[in-house]
Parts: sequence; C-alpha cells; structure tokens
Amino acid sequence: MKRREFVKQAALVCGSTAVLANSGCGTLPKSKSGNASSMSGFRAEPLSQIRVGVIGVGLRGTDAVKRLPKIPNVTITALCDLREERVAINQKFLKDSGLPEAKTYYGTPEAWRALCESPDVDLVYICTPWWWHTPMSVLAMRCGKHAATEIPAGLTIDECWELVETAEKTRRHCMMLENRCYGDDELLMLNLCRQNVLGDLVHGEGAYIHEMRASKWREEKEGGRQGRWRLEWSRKHTGNPYPCHGLGPTCQYMNINRGDSFEYLNSVSTDPFGLAPFGAAKYGPESAEARFKIKQGDMNTSIIRTRCGRTIMLQHDTTSPRPYYRLNLISGTKGIASGSPLRIALEPDHHKWMDDRKLAEFVAKYRHPLWRTSGDKAKKAGGHGGVDFLMDLRLCHCLQHGLPLDMDVYDAATWSSIVELSERSVLNRGAPVDIPDFTRGGWKTAEPLGIVTV
Repeated sequence: MKRREFVKQAALVCGSTAVLANSGCGTLPKSKSGNASSMSGFRAEPLSQIRVGVIGVGLRGTDAVKRLPKIPNVTITALCDLREERVAINQKFLKDSGLPEAKTYYGTPEAWRALCESPDVDLVYICTPWWWHTPMSVLAMRCGKHAATEIPAGLTIDECWELVETAEKTRRHCMMLENRCYGDDELLMLNLCRQNVLGDLVHGEGAYIHEMRASKWREEKEGGRQGRWRLEWSRKHTGNPYPCHGLGPTCQYMNINRGDSFEYLNSVSTDPFGLAPFGAAKYGPESAEARFKIKQGDMNTSIIRTRCGRTIMLQHDTTSPRPYYRLNLISGTKGIASGSPLRIALEPDHHKWMDDRKLAEFVAKYRHPLWRTSGDKAKKAGGHGGVDFLMDLRLCHCLQHGLPLDMDVYDAATWSSIVELSERSVLNRGAPVDIPDFTRGGWKTAEPLGIVTV
C-alpha cells in the first residue's frame, strides 16, 4: 500500500486529512541529531524524573494513567484526548489520588501536537487507534521526547522506515508497548532459551485469537471520528493487522535483530465468513450494515523464515467464535516449551509433557528474575495480570538509568512490518515477500537481550 493511498484511507476513517502530517515541532527547537547512526544498544541521557504525556485516554490510556504513577519518580504531566470528558475523568483520578494535576489538551484532531511540543513532557505515551501511532511517535521524537506507542507502531513499510530514521536522527527512543513480552510464561521461556535448555532454536509459533465481532460492530459515540475504526480496517484490508502479540515474544527468544533477522514470509487468509453475517443479524437484513463488504479473512496464517534458517508460524483471527487463545511456542534441538497453558517437554522424555509436579519444580528453578523480584507488585498494580506494569516498570527503569530498551525502534518496525507484508502476500496468492532489514545489517553485531532483575 502506497503512502498516498494510506493517507486517503486514514482520512476517511479518522475524519482528519492531517493525520499523517509530519511537520517538525512548532514551538521547540528540534533535538540535536548529528549524523544518523544505529539505535541498537542506544543509551540516552538518564532521566531521574520522568514526566509523561498520555495521548488517548480511553480504555488503554486510562489504565496507563493509573499504572504509571505507581513507579517511583514518574509523573503524569499531560493528558490528551478528542473527548473532553475523558480528559476530565483522568484529571479527577490524579487529583483524587493526591497527585499533581496535568496539563490538558482536547477537542480537535490536532490537539496532541501541543502535548508533543510541551516542555513539561519527557515521554509521550500513545494509546490511540492504529493510524495515529506513527505520526504521533515521529513528532514526539522530533520535539526531543521519547515515544512509547501501542501496537502496531506502523501500518506501512514507509511508516516503519520513518520511525527508524527519525529515531536514528533525533537520538530518541521509540518503543512499541508489546506487553506480552513481559508475561510470566513468556519470560520463563526466554530464560530457557538464554540458558540453552531447549538447545539450538528451530521453530516458533504465536497467535492472536480473540473473538471481537461485537466490539467491531459496536456504535461509539465519538462524533464519527473514531467509531468502528477496527471494522473500517476489516472492510479495506486483509492479512494480519495485529501481529505483535504473537510475534514479539518469539522474536526475543530467537534474538531477532540481535543475532538473527527476518528474511521473507508467505501469508494466506481464509475468506471473510463471519463478520458481515454478524452485522446483518445485529442490525437487520435491510440495514446498511447488512450490505457491508468485508475484505479481511477470518483466519490469517503467515510463515516467516529467518536468515539463520529458523521459521515462525503466526496467526490472527478476531472473528471465529472460539475462546481467547494466544499461541506461544518455541522448539529447539533439546526440547519444546509451549504457553497458554504452560507445557514443557525435554530430551530424553521428549515424547510427553512434564507432569504437574515436575513442571512446578522446573518453573521454580527457571522462573525469570524479573517476576521473582517484581511479580507480586505487578499483579497488585494490575494490567493484564501484571504484564502492563512490568512493561512500564522496565521502560521507566531504562530511561531513568540511561540503559538500552528491551524493545527498540528496530523491533517496533520489524514486528509492525508484517501488517503490510502479510497483506501483500495474501493478495498475491501467498507468494513470498521479502522483509526489510531495518537494522541495515546491525543485527549481526547487536547484543542479545539479557536476563534482567529489575
């Protein structure tokens, strides 16, 4: 999909012709960029105090406003949303919690720009619909802020490159908020990979299976600006629009961008069987909804091959009536680990999963140190069983101590690139599509993600 086509579609869905306007910061000098260089292992100057501006305070943004102040030396200093009432609700939460009130921005599709330009913000935390993620992240970095964005970080290859090039030039972090990388099982499996318990890694699997028909069809009273935005995407696109939950943990197991790199993918989708009939049943056979045409197939399956000869199977289905399922599997030459529920089988007993007693002993031995030290606090803080809090905790810890992030801009671009590339392949009968190397060869020397304790 070309950039000009994307602009037209984003304007149609979001009601803003300026959604992808990427002009520089209007009131602050641009950050000093120098010559663009790799962001692998990049260490920004430490921030003893982190002032956060949150853009988009609906469900995800409101949760972030409640979580982030629980981290020492982190303050919410700015709130932004199209809807004034959402900003007011979050402002009231800060006040009722005895926290400083934040500056507020609302009412127009461009209000977020002033937040990015504010001198009172160090980190812009973006919780908006998908098509806003790149322009907001880019402007934040151009204004000298670090950017943290919900997933996916970009919807096109052009956007992914824009994120990478902006981060490299401005020397600002851009992290995608992929919370599944901080799950108890996922970090356990990462530890197994780092300890070579599974041997040489061969194959991984991940998925996002989450029935969302009612959510896609739901009327949202937002003046038409944001209503049914997921449905609008399903009407215009196919492939895998939300690959990162299934892909992120597997990439960390395999050291993607840190010792290995994606090479190409093949992707196929079923026909769109279920979403349109659901709408017709909800609104009636004579309704306008009954005439909606859906492009996105119910189930998409992509196979990715890496330059080191590994494969990853990735799936997406938000239509089929089935329980929530997040496939998480990694297989090596010594054994296999699979999550949701956690199961492990190792040589020489590879033909059967560990029984409950042996599995409990194994988990106690290899549980990730981050969950040992901060797991109880994370569960109390909330956010998908604690994973959101651990994600925020790690992000803020790295910013406060000038450390490289667990997920850098190359990860954000690589994982997000599957959105466009899977669609390209589906539309070409599953033909192979090359995956860009956003590190430009830097993956060959980048340090693997370590096992951290805080």
